[in-house]
Amino acid sequence: MPPTRRVWLKDYGWTPAGSFKLLGALNWMANSLDRIGDRPVAAHSSGSFASGIAFAGMRYQKRVIVVMPETAPRIKFERTRSFAAEICTYDIARDHETGERDRITREIAEQEQAVQASPYDDPFVIAGNGVGALEVVQDLQRTGRGVSHFYCPISGGGLMAGQALAIADGFPAAQIIGVEPAGADDFRQSLAAGSIVRLAKPTSICDGLLSYDVGHHNWPILQQLVRQSLAIPDTATQQAMKWLYDQHGLRTEPSGAITVAGLLGGQIDLTGDGDIVVVISGRNVDESEFRRFVGD
Repeated sequence: MPPTRRVWLKDYGWTPAGSFKLLGALNWMANSLDRIGDRPVAAHSSGSFASGIAFAGMRYQKRVIVVMPETAPRIKFERTRSFAAEICTYDIARDHETGERDRITREIAEQEQAVQASPYDDPFVIAGNGVGALEVVQDLQRTGRGVSHFYCPISGGGLMAGQALAIADGFPAAQIIGVEPAGADDFRQSLAAGSIVRLAKPTSICDGLLSYDVGHHNWPILQQLVRQSLAIPDTATQQAMKWLYDQHGLRTEPSGAITVAGLLGGQIDLTGDGDIVVVISGRNVDESEFRRFVGD
């Protein structure tokens, strides 16, 4: 790659919630205050949105109840509790068969008369998630730089939908590339099918990228703006985590490093004049798991 081109890492790991999820949660909460009133907020999450919506609840003095898998990283439980949220858990293996997560969340909403917040399938969440990409556009345009390739992880699609809207508006010629775990590539399969594909049992070390399908608000945005998505094996994600730590001192969770694995994998022709932007979505990983993943 010519020395005039650069690779930029947009790292969301340094937010108070440890991931990009804080931005969508704050925007949802700020725009839902009248609807919430004195009622609590209920949400399900693999852990990062739990921390984000808990922080938003603390910021706006709203009671928050989150439903998380029992196997979520300990750091996600700790962050969520530190922001005063209440936590209920579910068995993720049983959820594949019974839909336990959604059932528990609905029951809490009914019993507590709570307002439900979607972790990804909501216009306010999508808009909040796009803030970081607006920062990318403003920073690079201010210095006269462009973007030729943009890598972003996809699960339920809330992050990519918000980011893609901002990048496509600021840099219309940019190639927007989705990145997913090979065992949870619902969006890649959906692109091929031309409609939303729901996975029966997504599996990966990327615990933040295990949605069953893409959100219905996100799908038309993604279908229009994201023309391809890479399916990354977990071994490549682990190698990317190690590379980021060894070469740049960045500690990331698997769901955050997967985009770097997509870039380093060389599956995309990087011909072009603009810079490359890679989204690192978070750093919420337990110390023991991080060391296991990077081989220390």
